[in-house]
Amino acid sequence: MELMKHIYCTSGFGADERVFSKLNFSDYDVHFIKWIEPSIKDTIEVYALKMLEQVRHERPVLFGLSFGGMMSIEMAKHITTEKVIIISSVKTFHEMPWWMRTSGKMQLDKIIPLKSFGLIKPIENYNLGIESKEELQLVNEYRSRISTDYTNWAMHEILHWKNEWTPENMVHIHGAKDHIFPIRYINADYRIEDGGHFMIMNRAKEVNAALKKIFEETDVIHS
Repeated sequence: MELMKHIYCTSGFGADERVFSKLNFSDYDVHFIKWIEPSIKDTIEVYALKMLEQVRHERPVLFGLSFGGMMSIEMAKHITTEKVIIISSVKTFHEMPWWMRTSGKMQLDKIIPLKSFGLIKPIENYNLGIESKEELQLVNEYRSRISTDYTNWAMHEILHWKNEWTPENMVHIHGAKDHIFPIRYINADYRIEDGGHFMIMNRAKEVNAALKKIFEETDVIHS
């Protein structure tokens, strides 16, 4: 009897399962890990343990987008995984752009309010790589409901993330036109040439092609 295969997806911070709606997860049973409101004292390590309470199967595949990729790595430190797949994310703090590393060192997240203002939304939209009204509507909805406390907490943990550990079974998918995590800092296993940070939505065909290869390779290893 063949065992059911499970994949747990974690979106970018403040987002939900709709960002994965265009992906093909093959014959995996798909689960979506929901973001929870953090305690002000939570480190990313403590928060990852809280998120891990939603994972109820052994040897799952962890799949993370952006901040969700970082969180997937943190969760993988505590369980045995079949594979860890991250997309539009970073594996260690060495892959972060210089301005993020500098902002963390200078504690700029404690000086500059990080909640979005209308004036910088066009810049955010450009950095995200939004290309359609559907994507803009989705992102605006996320902005409208995310709390200031959560935003400030998440940005602090991103800017101060010092991880240097990567799982041996990790796979990294990244876009060559990602403005948030530029490809020049990234050592990716699968490179989407025309992909931006939001390519999970607007380059789903190319992302699905990469996922198909990843799942096929996983099946061969365990056949």
